[in-house]
Amino acid sequence: MKFIIGKKIEMTQVFDEKNNIVPVTKVLVQKNVITQVKTEEKEGANAVQISSGAKKNLNKPLLGHYKNLGNFAVTRDFSVDNVADYNVGDEIKIDSFEIGEMVSVVGTSKGRGFAGVVKRHHFAGHHATRGTKDQLRTSGSIGAGGVQRVIKGRRMAGRMGNDRITVKNLKVIKIDKENGILFIKGAIPGARNSMVMVKTENNNS
Repeated sequence: MKFIIGKKIEMTQVFDEKNNIVPVTKVLVQKNVITQVKTEEKEGANAVQISSGAKKNLNKPLLGHYKNLGNFAVTRDFSVDNVADYNVGDEIKIDSFEIGEMVSVVGTSKGRGFAGVVKRHHFAGHHATRGTKDQLRTSGSIGAGGVQRVIKGRRMAGRMGNDRITVKNLKVIKIDKENGILFIKGAIPGARNSMVMVKTENNNS
């Protein structure tokens, strides 16, 4: 069971052993430190809290929580089976991953703001003529009038993006241990420099 916090840098391409081009996403792995070990009896779940990144100014509660381990910018929990294998202060390194492993990547998708139904749900829109006038991109009818309410789950305009997204079955193509960079095949959610969580498929967090 492997997991780590990284920062999405950019997409690029590399060549595999057969000289084929493979699209990859570069994930920068900075220092990852275990800052808390949670148990089923005390916190209600067996989990390990990992902290990464750097932040200049922290409030006193966070400084006390980190116990002089560092000034971290990001903290995330990962579910584990046996908490006895982990200790506060231990560092999670990029060496734990291997080339060819299948991983899941969790990130936050780009926020698109308030969007209409054409952009948000790929509605086709109305006819450009036939008396449509200025209603080309409107949603149209939203249901029967007899119920006197909007049915739950109706696809309508609203906030788009900025959601937690998990992409599974991505392969680790290359590992640059010297610079701390994971090369993961395909695209992963989030903008450049956004935080992502990388974990092996058998991790159920």
